[in-house]
Amino acid sequence: MSDHNDHIPYLKRSVELSILARQSGNTPFGALLVGPSGDILLEQGNIEITESNCTGHAETTLMEAASKLYSKKQLWACTLYTSAEPCAMCAGSIYWGNVGRVVYGISEKLLAELTGDDEQNPTLDLPCREVFARGNKAIEILGPFPEVEAAAVAAHAGYWS
Repeated sequence: MSDHNDHIPYLKRSVELSILARQSGNTPFGALLVGPSGDILLEQGNIEITESNCTGHAETTLMEAASKLYSKKQLWACTLYTSAEPCAMCAGSIYWGNVGRVVYGISEKLLAELTGDDEQNPTLDLPCREVFARGNKAIEILGPFPEVEAAAVAAHAGYWS
C-alpha cells in the first residue's frame, strides 16, 4: 500500500468506528489493524467510559487484543489506522506491540482544538512522531489526511463542551 489513496478507505472506516464508539457512550475514537495483504484483522472503538478503563483508548485496546493474537513479527508487517493521531499512551502501546506503520486521520493538534480543556480528554502536546523517534524502531507514520478531516471532525461535533 504505497499509494496515498489506498489508505483513505481504512481511515474512513476508523472514523465510522469512532462514531460507533460515541453512539455506545464513549469518546469518538476508532482504530483498526490491517494485515500486509490489506485484510482488516481487528477493529476497535474507544471503551474508556463504558468500561471505566482509563487506558480504554481505541488504539491501546486494539493493541492489547492484537498482541494476544499475532506475533511481534506478524505485527511489524501490519498497519494501524486511527481516526485521530495516537496519544502518547497509545503510541507506546503501538511501539511495544511492534506495529510497523501508523496512519491517522486528524492531528493531535487539531484534536486538542476540538476537545479544548474538557477533563475527559486532557490531550498531551506530544505528537506520536516524537514518541516513536525516542525508540529504536523505524515505525512509519502517515498523517494527517485532509481527505478525512471533515468526517473526523464531524464525529466530534458537539461532544466536547
